[in-house]
Amino acid sequence: MTRMKSRAASSASSSTDSGLTPVRTDFLRGLFPGDALLTAPEELAPFGTDASRLAAMPWAVVRPESAEQVRELLRWADAERVPIIPRARGTNRVGSAVPRGGGVVVSMLRMNRILEIDPRDFTAVVEPGVITGDLQAAARAEKLFYPPDPSSARISTVGGNVSTCAGGLRAVKYGVTRDYVLGMDAVLPGGELLRLGGRSHKDVVGLDLVRLFVGSVGCLGLMTRIILKLLPLPAASASLLAGYDSLHAALEGAQAVFRAGILPTAMEFMDRNTMRALTEEFRERGGVPWPDGTEAALLLKIDGSAEGLAVDLEMLRGVVGGTRPKFLQAGTGDAEERLWEVRRAVSPAAFRLRPDKMGEDIAVPRGRTTDAVERIHALAAERDLCILCFGHLGDGNIHVSIMHDAEDAAETARAHAAKEIVFRIALELGGTISGEHGIGLAKKAFVPFQLGEAERAVMARVKAAFDPHGIMNPGREPW
Repeated sequence: MTRMKSRAASSASSSTDSGLTPVRTDFLRGLFPGDALLTAPEELAPFGTDASRLAAMPWAVVRPESAEQVRELLRWADAERVPIIPRARGTNRVGSAVPRGGGVVVSMLRMNRILEIDPRDFTAVVEPGVITGDLQAAARAEKLFYPPDPSSARISTVGGNVSTCAGGLRAVKYGVTRDYVLGMDAVLPGGELLRLGGRSHKDVVGLDLVRLFVGSVGCLGLMTRIILKLLPLPAASASLLAGYDSLHAALEGAQAVFRAGILPTAMEFMDRNTMRALTEEFRERGGVPWPDGTEAALLLKIDGSAEGLAVDLEMLRGVVGGTRPKFLQAGTGDAEERLWEVRRAVSPAAFRLRPDKMGEDIAVPRGRTTDAVERIHALAAERDLCILCFGHLGDGNIHVSIMHDAEDAAETARAHAAKEIVFRIALELGGTISGEHGIGLAKKAFVPFQLGEAERAVMARVKAAFDPHGIMNPGREPW
């Protein structure tokens, strides 16, 4: 360690604009041979951005394949005071993996093995670079079920989902990623390895450091192994799409489902502008599956045993049909997939209304969803903006897409002002400025709206206990 500290001092005195001296680069090249180290600008550029569309160039990119490489990297980085920016597939929407300020991006995609799926313990052990959809498929082959399903599940990684506590469509019934993380191996700055939690589904010994890492967006350390809880695989599922002549009627329909004692696997809603965008999208695809005048929609999914599902679907159909929808269609198998294609089409269809989008994801208490959406609609009318509201109605998570033309300076200014008001609406209703996308760079300035100075100070002290020199994802802490 003494040798490394003296090297840090000498490196600092001859540091280049990139932050990597020849000595530092030689160290990384020795630890990450061949294409495990990237330094050329054309190689670095893809690792400097994510789904937020924010961008900054890293000093270098490393691609570890073992926990030992990660430990040695964090020993060196802590001594050298080199910023470390963990990265998976870059699907987050708020800039949590954008290396603003420089540093070494650590891509975890080569640590991508499913180490074990145990049908006796109902657990999976994976490396952080495993694609979430691949884990779900491997679990299904064993008649097991990994429920977290962010919209990016086909391309995002388990490690990225854990670091952001990803949610998803099934959260209303099954919860979010934190509910399925039993344990992990995590490396701290300086190279110390923590083995947290384990394979037991219950454990109350000590502080729950596992949950502290979940959602920490790489600000505490780097995960190298993750232990996940699995469930028995539901035998069957069915879905129902209902269209209404008003958003109020659709939201009343959702309340009727809950009053009937039905807990759907997923419950999505789409407002007037969302339906307008989808109508244009499906008209071009060859046919709009709902009648004219459909101003809002509910999309529900249920699962269970094959025998019980038919009864549950008939009950759901009866409850929703009793709320006088304009359109009602149920489906299983391929027909069910076609219903969910409606929800998957929302994001691309939105650009049929305006060329640019500010995509936010507030959450409010379930009973205040109607209030939130109605106030956002009033805001859109007042500011002459096109705003789409849709999302996970079952848990009050509202996706708010503020559509605008970025080349129109006045409209863009109104959109930015509306974004702040949307956050304030959520907080006034007892909600949060982010339900599942996180904070990152995009929402950093708005965190004091929700968290007081005392709360943020405590979080900073927690980070300092894990990362005293502040090298882990600096500037992107979620507080």
